[in-house]
Amino acid sequence: MRLDKYLKVSRLIKRRTLAKEASDADRVLVNGKPAKPSKEVQVGDIITIIFGRKIVDVKITRLIESTKKEDALLMYELVSEKEKTGE
Repeated sequence: MRLDKYLKVSRLIKRRTLAKEASDADRVLVNGKPAKPSKEVQVGDIITIIFGRKIVDVKITRLIESTKKEDALLMYELVSEKEKTGE
């Protein structure tokens, strides 16, 4: 599944266009490397998202093409959530 679609379907990012913009701005990493919106993600990949001052790491547990809000949480496992320091 494409990274931008995964971020939208899992509800980590609200809209696919926002997921694309974040990826293009190198604010989304897959397994520690900047990833383009078209990057194919797989179960087990670690996605890091930089939301302003917050950094969230999640591990992909499922790939589902479309999902209900309550099922979206089954698509990933929160690895860490921390405040950005420095700069």
